[in-house]
Amino acid sequence: MLVNIGFGNVISSRRVIAVVSPGSLPIKKMREEAKGRGKLIDATEGRKTRSIIITDSDHVVLSALQVETIAQRVSNPIGGAAESGNAEKEG
Repeated sequence: MLVNIGFGNVISSRRVIAVVSPGSLPIKKMREEAKGRGKLIDATEGRKTRSIIITDSDHVVLSALQVETIAQRVSNPIGGAAESGNAEKEG
């Protein structure tokens, strides 16, 4: 199932390994390493990064939505894909 991660961007819920907060030093390091490998995907539409999604393909996806919002959508993909209108309001 596809999950809305904000601003019309979607990700496969089957590929998500973790949704984490972007604040810690190890996560910042992971983000920079992914950027260097060409595996960083910025889905923030220029907004502040509020969560980072790690996939099984080693991609790191930046989102402007809160960790809790994405986690809820990943655990309930049907509702997450249908709530595309709420994504822009949260960011």
